[in-house]
Amino acid sequence: MTESADVPSRSVSLPETAGETSAERPWPVRHLSPKIRDFIARMPPVWVEGQVLNAKRWKHMVFLTLRDTDEQMSLKVTLPASEVDALGTPFVDGARVVVHAKPSWWVKNGDLQMAGDAVQSVGLGDLLARVEALKEALAAEGLFDPGRKRDLPLVPRRVGLVCANQGDAEHDVIENAQRRWPAVQFTVRRVTVQGARCVPETTAAIAELDADPDVDVIVVARGGGSFEDLLPFSDESLVRAAARCGTPLVSAIGHEKDAPLLDLVADYRASTPTDAGKRIVPDAHVERTLIAELIRDASAAVAHHVARESDGLAQFLSRPVLAHPARMLDPFAEHLARARQASGRALMSILSTADAATRELAASLRALSPQGTLDRGYAIARDASGAVVTTASALSPGTALHLRFASGSADADVTQVRPSP
Repeated sequence: MTESADVPSRSVSLPETAGETSAERPWPVRHLSPKIRDFIARMPPVWVEGQVLNAKRWKHMVFLTLRDTDEQMSLKVTLPASEVDALGTPFVDGARVVVHAKPSWWVKNGDLQMAGDAVQSVGLGDLLARVEALKEALAAEGLFDPGRKRDLPLVPRRVGLVCANQGDAEHDVIENAQRRWPAVQFTVRRVTVQGARCVPETTAAIAELDADPDVDVIVVARGGGSFEDLLPFSDESLVRAAARCGTPLVSAIGHEKDAPLLDLVADYRASTPTDAGKRIVPDAHVERTLIAELIRDASAAVAHHVARESDGLAQFLSRPVLAHPARMLDPFAEHLARARQASGRALMSILSTADAATRELAASLRALSPQGTLDRGYAIARDASGAVVTTASALSPGTALHLRFASGSADADVTQVRPSP
């Protein structure tokens, strides 16, 4: 739908193009606004999706604001009332529609509107298909792998809670957690949990709590709702923000039948905010009972071990070898005495045999000794060099000899040599 306006005749003093304008030679509004209209008029029609807001009927037209489902952006749209009536579904705030429209610029007030000529409702099946396609894509990237999920701390120092500005989710989480573990502390970030503001506010709250070093676990809680109400928690940017979170994250968005994609990427999926409050902290009474049982079991185990070792020690001490340790040496003493006697006899036998052999060798030695020959009346003659003279032909008259007898010696000179015949 366009607004007709006469383009004023161009003054010769006006700049031809926008680049030629200056503070001294500007374009008047009546000159610029038609140019904007003409430029926008060249844009083709487009199918655009959004949420209906502030729909109003006037005669045969319906005026509404088409709001983006994730960001704080909107466009004014006009539609024929007949097209709206043909939908067959209530045209109420929050309904998701797809509009076929062409941009139109209103020259008089500088207003941009989308002049629509067709509208379609975004059905539940379409939304489910989109969520399923995003689920498959994120799963292929590994964002839902069990190996990425971290264990929740046994006793968190502080819990970061992202919840609605008003609602029972905050009460359910805090009440059930403090009932089980009274010392637990909370840092609460209240956000819008549906509509266009949900995704940016929830993403910012998760990032803020993740940056807090005192927060050990983050809980994102909402008290259920329709599939359309929970769609922001299947938004890709929110799911990726949860995947980047370095602090263990608990998703407590709805009830058992509700399963947004945030549940799949979270480290733990709680069926309800109440379940989340019970899961993030242990039960103090149960833990005290368990500690008492462990102390009792440990004491009984130690007492049993000491008693068993005492009985064993008493049995060892009652044995004869420990009652009279010296008796253990009696058999070895007798064996040692017999060994000493046997070794003495063996030594005497060895010495007797050695003495007899020595005597025999001594007799043989004396028999072979030159001294034995001398004792029988023979003498040994040596020349001046000390060599033994064995033949008379080696001598000549006047040769000096040294004679060795069995007892004593004498020097002599040769007077005559008689060789053997």
